[in-house]
Order: sequence, then structure tokens, then C-alpha cells
Amino acid sequence: MLKYNSNNNKNAYKLRKNMTPWERKLWFEFLKTLPIRVYKQKPIGEYIVDFYCPKYKIAIELDGSQHYEPDDKIYDENRTKYLNSLGIIVLRYANNMVSDNFESVCEDILKYLKF
Repeated sequence: MLKYNSNNNKNAYKLRKNMTPWERKLWFEFLKTLPIRVYKQKPIGEYIVDFYCPKYKIAIELDGSQHYEPDDKIYDENRTKYLNSLGIIVLRYANNMVSDNFESVCEDILKYLKF
């Protein structure tokens, strides 16, 4: 089991209840329908990942425009390094990819899931 900061539980709960439109689309139209367990807003260490598949140790992150600001890019790089150190593969998709190329995003995710 992955360790996590229990202080993140309340925030993760809020994030699950208030998903972005892109998170809702990916969850309800794809991830929720998969025959494997995928968690929404999963606390891992000091972070909360958008989606997490424990069977394959894959985190899926959807990035809005704020993720392209210099400070946020550094934060995301450190977060990815930490998750990778735990053996977790991080898949990142821009929100507009979910809107404009939904099938491609789903196909890419499926490449990492071997069921």
C-alpha cells in the first residue's frame, strides 16, 4: 500500500466531488467503464493524483493552462520524479486533448493497461 499524508483526505474528497469538466469526461466516458479499479483523486505521498490505477501503477494527470506556468512546471516535474521513484508511471494530458482528441487519449492510456 502506498503511503500518503492523511491531511490530504479532505482535499481529495472535495476534488472528487468537484471534478473539472475534462476529469468528468475522462472518468464517466472511459475510466469508470474499464474492467480494472481506477481511483479518482488518489492521495499518494504529499500529492493527490487525478486518477490512479494500482494494478499497473499508473497515475493519469489532466493539465489545465496553469500547469504551463514556470513554477507549476517545476512543481509537476518534482511530483513526477517522486511518483516515478515509487515505480508509478505518470501519464499527462492537456485538457484540450481530452476535449479535442478524446479517442486518442483513451487509446494512449490503453497502451499502458494490459488486461
